[in-house]
Amino acid sequence: MRHKKKGRKLGRKVGNRRALLMNLACQLIVHKRIKTTDAKAKELRSYVEPLITLAKKNSLHSRRLVIKKIPKKNIVRILFEEIAPIFSDRPGGYTRITKLGYRDNDRAPVSVIEFVESIETLAVEKPAAEKSEK
Repeated sequence: MRHKKKGRKLGRKVGNRRALLMNLACQLIVHKRIKTTDAKAKELRSYVEPLITLAKKNSLHSRRLVIKKIPKKNIVRILFEEIAPIFSDRPGGYTRITKLGYRDNDRAPVSVIEFVESIETLAVEKPAAEKSEK
């Protein structure tokens, strides 16, 4: 029985699974949305959301904890300086998974995982709001 067994194995051994999640998290932070299978998207959600919660604190300790999970400093900088301030007043639920259907070649269920508040649309809305205030 699988009582209290959290997470999916994704058909990989432990090291390969950690590397996969780290790379998917890096790509999500850089590109703001990625297309992947349902199982990988659901597992990525539970990997990335605690990192965003840590990044909202913006302390040295939280930065070091995030670097343990994502050892690429330029991506950690993007997470702390661009993504975390957008979600500063949001208590959780930073990502959205949208199911797209099935892949043609192997019929695997495919999804898009993206941030809830799109960073591009927020960047476009802010200058428009500033113009209306003037």
